[in-house]
Amino acid sequence: MSKPVTTSTYVRCISYGLMRRLADFIDPQEGWKKLAVDITDPSGESRYNQMHIRRFEAFVQMGKSPTCELLYDWGTTNCTVGDLVDLLIRNQFLAPARLLLPEAVRMAQEVTLPLSSQETLPIHEKQLPIQEKEVASGKPALAQSTEKQHSAPSYLSQESSSLQSSSTDFHNFSFHDLESITNNFDARPESDGGNKLGEGGFGVVFKGYINGRNVAVKKLVAMVNVSVQDLKQQFDQEIEMMAKCQHENLVELLGFSSDGAQPCLVYEYMPNGSLLDRLACLGDTPPISWSIRCKIVQGTANGINFLHENNHIHRDIKSANILLTDTYTPKISDFGLARASVTFTQTIMTERIVGTAAYMAPEALRGEITPKSDIFSFGVVLLEIITGLPPVDENREPQLLLSIKDEIEDEEATIEDYVDGKMSDWDAPSVHKMYSIAERCLNEKKSRRPDIKMVCSLSDRIFTLSACVCGYNISYLYFYLFSCRSNSIYRR
Repeated sequence: MSKPVTTSTYVRCISYGLMRRLADFIDPQEGWKKLAVDITDPSGESRYNQMHIRRFEAFVQMGKSPTCELLYDWGTTNCTVGDLVDLLIRNQFLAPARLLLPEAVRMAQEVTLPLSSQETLPIHEKQLPIQEKEVASGKPALAQSTEKQHSAPSYLSQESSSLQSSSTDFHNFSFHDLESITNNFDARPESDGGNKLGEGGFGVVFKGYINGRNVAVKKLVAMVNVSVQDLKQQFDQEIEMMAKCQHENLVELLGFSSDGAQPCLVYEYMPNGSLLDRLACLGDTPPISWSIRCKIVQGTANGINFLHENNHIHRDIKSANILLTDTYTPKISDFGLARASVTFTQTIMTERIVGTAAYMAPEALRGEITPKSDIFSFGVVLLEIITGLPPVDENREPQLLLSIKDEIEDEEATIEDYVDGKMSDWDAPSVHKMYSIAERCLNEKKSRRPDIKMVCSLSDRIFTLSACVCGYNISYLYFYLFSCRSNSIYRR
């Protein structure tokens, strides 16, 4: 029979079964990240930095619980259940704290305001997610963000959706029509004759055909750790963002559906898929040339610049969210996590940490929302474009792509060592210039990163430089061929 858990029990001695029950409460909504950033060493310094957090997130891909791995690691410091319960209560995880020490939670509730509405529940019991709480650091409270200022359409209410469609140019499709054009949402990959184009954390994307043009239909589906309320927020946010932000480097939203079992968003179809897939040559597609990669950098920077000029922070810039037209014009997609603020220059704090860890800036992992976090993420994308490597790979050393910056700074390698070998037209000057932008974007201190206007200016120079080098090479080739031809004629 196992010993009862007390305040003095070491965390490392918690049984596997109990640890898994704790994880069922904390894994949803990535609650473990809140705990990780709040754990300190005896010196008072944060025990886990952004590199640690990204490594914990990699356990999700391995089918493991990041909460369990975090607690196993922290347990090596001889922390106790009392320490853990204090941590859980401090971060409003009352339900898992009750599993360990019910009396401690009862005493805490007697001296604090009730926080039951902010608890994170296991997947099978999960209620609405924690709402984001905004504060301006050292300043009066910020005005509510635009998604809270305006009544957004809810797919739970046909009436509100109709109101939204009347105030925008978006078409309100019926769910039945979208079923028809996607072959009843055929989940087979397009390569196998189906309609599925891809999937993400909030749903599956299908190819359809409407009024003589291909479209992409995203059906929002409640997957693991995603509640109905999360889907509603994603749906509402996407429509509101796209109604305000239209640009040649942002994907175009054509319409939506809110009358069926799942809400759907209908976008323009992007024939070349995502930058992530094309860099990996998925489906045996040809490698992207260096000149086209420079064009993609330039267009993506312009898209981010448009968002920032209009006081919007994307919060999930990554190669999977950069889609490519038939001419490889880049278009940024997925605005469900984006935030807007009338006081754009101030930092917004949020209790929910969202985004993709391999791209996230240090401050984003602490819950800060700032435009400089988009700049950091773009720096990782630049490394992907130069190297053709994915942002994280468990079988690679270093596992995180952004860590090659440390190797280059320590002179253990050069950027040429990492240039994508699938390219044949790259040139050292423009590669070095692009890497120098990436290096500046990836600065740990957000104040030392360039703003997006500076990044756009530098990206334009790279595009011009690569075009000049390419033009020089072609001119040289013509000269060489003409010389060979002239010499052969002369020899005759």
